[in-house]
Parts: sequence; structure tokens; C-alpha cells
Amino acid sequence: MKKTLLAVGVILIVIQFIRPEKNLSNDLTYDISKGYVLSGALKSTFQAACNDCHTNKTTYPWYAEIQPFAWWLNNHVTDGKRHLNLSTFTKLPIAVQNHKLEEIMETVKEGEMPLPSYTWLGLHQGAQLTDEDKNAIISWAQNQMDSLKRTYPADSLVMKKRAKS
Repeated sequence: MKKTLLAVGVILIVIQFIRPEKNLSNDLTYDISKGYVLSGALKSTFQAACNDCHTNKTTYPWYAEIQPFAWWLNNHVTDGKRHLNLSTFTKLPIAVQNHKLEEIMETVKEGEMPLPSYTWLGLHQGAQLTDEDKNAIISWAQNQMDSLKRTYPADSLVMKKRAKS
């Protein structure tokens, strides 16, 4: 038993030196705010509830300095950015932007975002969306999609099917 506890202790100490790269770029060249109007309230909601996992700039909590929590957070951020990166949003083809706006609406409506694990035990209380926040995001995304429909030909807003190989 003593050897097992010692081994676990050594492993916990050693893994503290294996750190993932932090998400701190904050390059706003293709940020969603460059192509879409966000009210001050909506910017605040995105900042509190979305940006840590869906932009190139994460504000890390204190426990991000402790392994294995830093790995877990890094996985969440990497996966979040893979699905939706607000920092590179306007770089995407317009059809993809339109689709992502639709996905934003769906995930907020269905309560899939923010992830429950992100708000466990009050770890990130600012990420908890009120009904008012949810309605504002859904309405904003729908308005952006409506604006795209008025601005672009209908066929340019449809995702092209990928050819099967």
C-alpha cells in the first residue's frame, strides 16, 4: 500500500511538468465581430459563456495550472474550437458561416451549450445562460441568417455535399 501511494504521488508530481500549450492568440483578424454586429449585451454574453472554448483567447481558471485538469480543459477548448471558432468565423465560406449560425441557434435552443461540465459545481457560473440570454442569442443568429439571405444568392448559402471517395 505504501509503495502504491508513493508511486501515485510521484506520478502526480511528474505530470505537473507536462503542460499543454495555452490558447492565447487573440488574433481578431477574422473574428465574428468583423462581419456581424453584436450588441454590447450579446458581446458580454459571448465573452462570459462562449469565448473561452470558442475563440483563440481563453481566460484560464486557477485550476488550469494543475494536471490533469489542464489536459481536460485543453481538450474542451480544442474540441470547442473544432466545432466553432468565433475568432476565425469570417474566414469561412459564407455557406459555412450560415450553417454555423444555424448550429448556434440549435445548440442553444436544445441546451447543449454551454456544456454542463463547464458549469459544474459553479466552476464557471458566468457561462450559465438565462432564458433571456438564450433568446437573445437565438434571435441574433436568426437575424444574421435572414440578413445573409437578403445579401447573397440562395445557392451560395447552401453547404455543398462532399463527394464520396
